[in-house]
Amino acid sequence: MPGLNAWSARNIPDQSGRTAVVTGANSGIGYATARELARRGAEVVLACRSAARGHAAAIRLRTEVPGAEVEFAPLDLADLGSVREFADGYARRRPALDLLVNNAGVMALPYGRTADGFETQFGVNHLGHFALTGLLLPRLLDAAPGARIVNVSSGFHVLGDIDHDDLGSEHGYRRWIAYGRSKTANLLFTHELARRLAAAGSTIVAASAHPGYAATNLHAGAARQDGAGGDRRRPVVRLLELGNAVIAQPASAGALPTLYAATAPGVRPDDFFGPRLGWRGAPVRSWRAKWTLDDASARRLWTASEQLTSVSYDSLARS
Repeated sequence: MPGLNAWSARNIPDQSGRTAVVTGANSGIGYATARELARRGAEVVLACRSAARGHAAAIRLRTEVPGAEVEFAPLDLADLGSVREFADGYARRRPALDLLVNNAGVMALPYGRTADGFETQFGVNHLGHFALTGLLLPRLLDAAPGARIVNVSSGFHVLGDIDHDDLGSEHGYRRWIAYGRSKTANLLFTHELARRLAAAGSTIVAASAHPGYAATNLHAGAARQDGAGGDRRRPVVRLLELGNAVIAQPASAGALPTLYAATAPGVRPDDFFGPRLGWRGAPVRSWRAKWTLDDASARRLWTASEQLTSVSYDSLARS
């Protein structure tokens, strides 16, 4: 196996006989991740909010990868009822799950709330995936050894540590700070999940990744939101558009850290991968803010997440 700096999608090990769920797989990093897993033989479930875009992505993937085993299943991470329906449906159709890629997310949105009343970015980026992982964990345990969970964070996690006294941004909302905190939550979730899996004696590996600066709909949507402020924000919009056009790497490259975390030998629990240069390049182990390794903070977030979602990880105690 080549070193990290030389790793590309060509180095993904054979995935035949493995089943993967990729959230937000209709476009961008999620689609590129699903496509490369399917190309290497995995059966892939595209878990997407939009039925039209999800079905279109499945058709496109089958065209790009003839013979691919792929299907669409509806999942709205902004609605815990939808999360439960997805997990229940998966359990009815399949006995085990080898790989869960928690990729979907929203970026820098104006203040809003999910169907369950959570601030949108925290609710979708963290709580929805926390609930999904807990509900699918029995299927992952059935697939172990070799099962993995990959949470897609962002370099923007450096914008903010978790405010445990204001998880819902009730006392002042700054959308980029809220986004950064939701990405910190992804890393704290992985940190505590890895600890709990190890304590239970499970061989499941929980790791994280970030894509660097990739030209995706996520960044384009953030640019549109920055443009919503009128002329005062036009320079910000132009800068983001220039970055997408000139600096950003394609989604296929941005997906490599996720694919490495999901498939490469030697990935350790709580590893965090990103592009070599931070914003682009082959995957390497990434720097992370020290607050994402705070044991007490991770445990506190976990407890709050269980209470907010009403999802517990009891299956770990029975494993």
